[in-house]
Amino acid sequence: MSGPAPRAARYALRVAALAAALGLWQLLTSLDVDLWLRFSQFPTVTDVAHAFAGRLAGADYWTDLTDSLTRIVTGFLLAAVLGVATGVLVARSRLAEDLLGPLLEVVRPIPAIALVPVAILLFPSNEQGIVFITFTAAFFPVLVSTRHAVRALTPVWEEAVLTMGGGRWRILGSVVLPGALPGIFGGLSVGIGVSWICVISAEMISGQYGVGYRTWQDYTIVDYPGVFVGMVTIGVLGWLTSTAVELLGRRLTRWLPRTSYVPAGRAPRQVRGAAAAVPMSRTHKEEVPRDQLV
Repeated sequence: MSGPAPRAARYALRVAALAAALGLWQLLTSLDVDLWLRFSQFPTVTDVAHAFAGRLAGADYWTDLTDSLTRIVTGFLLAAVLGVATGVLVARSRLAEDLLGPLLEVVRPIPAIALVPVAILLFPSNEQGIVFITFTAAFFPVLVSTRHAVRALTPVWEEAVLTMGGGRWRILGSVVLPGALPGIFGGLSVGIGVSWICVISAEMISGQYGVGYRTWQDYTIVDYPGVFVGMVTIGVLGWLTSTAVELLGRRLTRWLPRTSYVPAGRAPRQVRGAAAAVPMSRTHKEEVPRDQLV
């Protein structure tokens, strides 16, 4: 486990990398560098910062932020619940796989943003249509990851619960869901990112208010610093929500063993005590008499 000093060094390195990227952006745009990429058309970092400060002082920015977050949270929570439930059902039931599998596999390759016309025709309001697009974007990554995670579970765990008299619901609560949690949260992490892509695109096409809607409006009136304000806002919101999902996943799976990164050429730290014992190899295990194995 890394101490405070290495962790602080890593954070300092991340901040330095971000600062270097911003500095390069400011340098290329302030000097109007035009090689193959036309940086002279870009606003500078200071232009975007001034536009950002102006937006923060207005009410429209916070209204857009609230609307986009509401759409994301609503669609993503629906996708999380229904995606996990459907993934477990398809993975555990042959009947459900035969009934739902073909339909899901036909719809899954369709990009969620391509369903905007369907949402406009199907739902009575644009708000409900945007939530539907967000839901669809996150649903399939959660479904697929849950299905694979459940199918990859070791049958021995389920047999152990059956041996102790447990039923179907006990297996679901004690084996299936806890064992599949790492895969489920992998799908949730992917789903929240895809949801942001699709909700912004849907807001640009048919939204009223929202970060995507405001970014598109700034583009139509050639307010490029405002466009970059929207892009930065989208990036920060996506990072915060994906980090929240990751932290929740770590907390719910804290019983799992954690591996730490070891640089190449450096020997891993030895663990003291009984935990440092090296697991028996398969050959050594076969040499132990069967009646002595617990």
